[in-house]
Amino acid sequence: MTPEHARTLVLESLHRVAPEVDLAAIDLSGDLREQLDIDSMDILNVMIEISEAAGVDIKEEDYGELDTIGRCVEFLVANTGPG
Repeated sequence: MTPEHARTLVLESLHRVAPEVDLAAIDLSGDLREQLDIDSMDILNVMIEISEAAGVDIKEEDYGELDTIGRCVEFLVANTGPG
């Protein structure tokens, strides 16, 4: 997966969980919970959305590391095939 595709996938997943958030205003390196004002249950839902959309297993122990869009993108690029 390319970084651009991964970024789009992450943003679309965020939009499904928090449709009211202006995704264009999100800092790629900023903490997702703070920027989106969401709780741990919403983060769980974001991880499920990303996992299902990308077809990749995201283990619960990885959730804490995937706290920014940039880190989610890096994870997807590293854990999916090219393209």
